[in-house]
Amino acid sequence: MVYLRGDLGAGKTTLAQGFLRACGVGGPVRSPTYALVQVYALERQTVVHLDLYRLRAREELEHLGLAEWALPGSLWLIEWPERGFGGLPPADLTVQLSVGAAGHEALATAGTDVGAAWLTRLKRPSPARGS
Repeated sequence: MVYLRGDLGAGKTTLAQGFLRACGVGGPVRSPTYALVQVYALERQTVVHLDLYRLRAREELEHLGLAEWALPGSLWLIEWPERGFGGLPPADLTVQLSVGAAGHEALATAGTDVGAAWLTRLKRPSPARGS
């Protein structure tokens, strides 16, 4: 579970789209603003991208049929998780996005051991190519 937090225009959807491209999504990567859920079945995993901005009550979350996507190996990118009204699993990683004087900023914090492992991998320098 990755929670994407930030004001309108902070870059949540853009980050999710870039992540999906990096995962190998070759076709259109659409914002789930109106559909609320976009599912990408990739070779090694399923990515579920949610935009909960338009939800007004927890009951609406329950009608999205998310349980069918809560499978091992699935990764969820959730924009506006606070609109889940406590009905979402805890975040492994929360990315807080903002727009500052120097441009867009992101702060990632781990919520579980899985999230902490992801952050450790991100901080580790990549080995030189060709070695």
